[in-house]
Amino acid sequence: MFNKEENLSLYATLSKDGVRLKEEENDFRPIFYRDIDRIINFASFTRYRNKTQVFSFYGNDNVQTRMMHVLLVSKIARTIGRALNLNEDLIEAIALSHDIGHSPIGHVGEKILNEISIRDLDEVFMHNIFGVRNYLFLEHDGKGANLSIQVMDGILCHNGEMLSNIYHPKKKTKEMFLKDYYDAYKMHKKKIELTPMTLEGCVVKLTDVISYSGRDLEDAIRLNFIKREEIPKDIKEILGDNNRDIVNTLVCDVIENSKDHNYIKLSENIYNALLHLVKFNYEHIYNKANTKERLAYYHDVFNTVYDYYLKDLKNNNHESRIYLNYLNKMDNEYINNNEKARIVIDYIALMTDEYLIREYELITNK
Repeated sequence: MFNKEENLSLYATLSKDGVRLKEEENDFRPIFYRDIDRIINFASFTRYRNKTQVFSFYGNDNVQTRMMHVLLVSKIARTIGRALNLNEDLIEAIALSHDIGHSPIGHVGEKILNEISIRDLDEVFMHNIFGVRNYLFLEHDGKGANLSIQVMDGILCHNGEMLSNIYHPKKKTKEMFLKDYYDAYKMHKKKIELTPMTLEGCVVKLTDVISYSGRDLEDAIRLNFIKREEIPKDIKEILGDNNRDIVNTLVCDVIENSKDHNYIKLSENIYNALLHLVKFNYEHIYNKANTKERLAYYHDVFNTVYDYYLKDLKNNNHESRIYLNYLNKMDNEYINNNEKARIVIDYIALMTDEYLIREYELITNK
């Protein structure tokens, strides 16, 4: 009753082609459908609701959190996938998990953890890489989630900050996926191109941009960062000046230009307008979402919490909250196979915004 794949596109990923790193007995659910069940039942999915999308602690309940963003990505991507006759289960699984690796305080927190990680581990911290790490090594008390490589590859390659007007999938074995994953940690030393192995992964990669570009604009207007009339004329004329019109224009264009092709594509004028919108958002929203004082505060928060718990690990302080709330629940293999700095970065990256601030205040007695 779950098999609806007989009418899918020639370019769709079939459930029978799904691969896990560890073999499992199958049940009545197709592999990607089963991945969805795992993803939404892990605590990491629940924590989306208290993780920043763009704006942290602005006291407006109508501003989207990371949870809202991933749900929008899932809905929009499945709309595109249905029109293109792709595997909606795979699209949903990638979309719902694509941002699971985001640290607290959004991209600001990601940047600070990246600085710490490069300094102490000589490896980058990026949310797409950490998302895969989460499912490989952290979920299920350090035993891993054993998601399909098609889903984890979609997470690894989704990075919505790198926009293109056409996305071609790249066939991979599980060994090639793992090589991409481990190579990605050295992105500060060499250029690594991360291309999804499935057309469904390409859909999510583009949909990430479609979802955040218009909705972040609405949030910025709601918080009085910008006024609607400030949106450049060419963006308004081509895409629209509100999230509904922007999403509709982009989705219709993707479908029209991608139908019956083994790629996901935007037309040139729509793509250029989207590029302009993303650039406008960076200049007027993302780069202004936090004051210099707030950024300095976040740097202090992350570094203070990191230094404190790294010291506790080095001193084997088993009364520390990093043991009581985290390590005591983790599999011994995880504890034995990871550097102390890596463990502390994992612990912090898994936190919600409020949990991190609470830790900082407990440490500093503020």
